[in-house]
Amino acid sequence: MTENTHRQQQAKVLRLVRKIHRYTGASLFLVFLFVSITGLLLGWKKDSGGYLLPNTQRGMSTNPTEWMYLDELQILAAHLLDSLDHDLDPAIDRLDIRPERGIVKFTFQHHYQELQLDLATGELLSYGKRRSDWLEHVHDGSIVDLALGTGFFKLLYTSVAGLALLTFTVTGFWLWYGPRRMRAR
Repeated sequence: MTENTHRQQQAKVLRLVRKIHRYTGASLFLVFLFVSITGLLLGWKKDSGGYLLPNTQRGMSTNPTEWMYLDELQILAAHLLDSLDHDLDPAIDRLDIRPERGIVKFTFQHHYQELQLDLATGELLSYGKRRSDWLEHVHDGSIVDLALGTGFFKLLYTSVAGLALLTFTVTGFWLWYGPRRMRAR
């Protein structure tokens, strides 16, 4: 193969890579916009002054022998939630126990409110909105699944976004490396 045809072949590959890079970026612009903005905000959630994620409080005791039983705390959490807003569904999604702080966080399946209770006394330490959970659902696409009642969209969304990022990485590298390789010859 002559030097000229080799350069033409490399230029052809470079044009194809540029086209793939451009069309992938244009077609998935909104996906990357949502992922990048929500990812940034999720990175800041613990430093948001309690806006994105309620600050974690401190309980009276970090000694597990002084703590209430979880079933008692769960009943108490349901009563507290009902007294704070009786329209909210009390179905619990997670219990997040923080032994070093002596607290338990209750998060719920159908809304973004959180209760923090003292493990020793059952006292309500914090009631707040977990905006970071909503951001996470937007970030990973599961907010669509929550609305539709399915589990397929998140899988499709993350697969397409992941493959597109991989494509951007490979084509972006080639757009940087390809011209240098051509000049070196």
